[in-house]
Amino acid sequence: MELESYIRDRCREKGILLMTHIMLGYPSFEECFHIIEAMVKAGADLMELQIPFSEPIADGPTILRANQVALENGVGVEKCLDFAADVANTFEIPFLIMTYFNIVFRYGLNSFISAMADNKLQGAIIADLPPEEAGDYLRAMKDANLHPIFMFSPTTGDERMRHIASLGRGFIYCVARKGVTGARTNFSEGLAHYLARCRRATSLPLAVGFGVKEKRDVSFLRGRAHIAVIGSQAIRVIEEQGIHGVESFIKGLR
Repeated sequence: MELESYIRDRCREKGILLMTHIMLGYPSFEECFHIIEAMVKAGADLMELQIPFSEPIADGPTILRANQVALENGVGVEKCLDFAADVANTFEIPFLIMTYFNIVFRYGLNSFISAMADNKLQGAIIADLPPEEAGDYLRAMKDANLHPIFMFSPTTGDERMRHIASLGRGFIYCVARKGVTGARTNFSEGLAHYLARCRRATSLPLAVGFGVKEKRDVSFLRGRAHIAVIGSQAIRVIEEQGIHGVESFIKGLR
């Protein structure tokens, strides 16, 4: 699958796409499968599968708690990759791995990327990998025909945005504000100005995450981005209302 073409084609139908995020192994792998099933049924267009890690520096309290529970339950990288293969072969949407570079390094860069390709994953979001240190990763991802997803933030300068964009494939992940996931984001003209800068820096589709919680947030992003990323709020809904609750929540976002 060519991810950029998929996003553009689907955007023409829907106006804006929804990318959901789950923590692999939380609350359990069996429940994860049913959560993914409910999200796909509700209209999720693509999905991040996060591998739990001991130092998830980009994550706020909600995802951090899910991460810790998964680690305490003994969730490991091999099981995560096996599970990712299962869902990628079951559901007809793109799946991406989200993790931190230490996971990839310890597993073995080439082995990890080969496993993603063999398991029909579309690419990866490595939250703490700077472009300057990504040479081997980028070469291996290109050889495997996978999509390395890089990030912009509000503090990224225009020239650096253009450099980052030149290395990415599929889409660019635009972090909506400084800080970690899950906190309140101000969907205002400041964010609109930042997204306009992102748009000028790249022709790749834009995904926006960190603080997308409700329908009006998604509506704000329509026409400014191609993808709204739903992470912490989906986990909160699952914890409070269960799997049926998250299905209704995702349906109500668009």
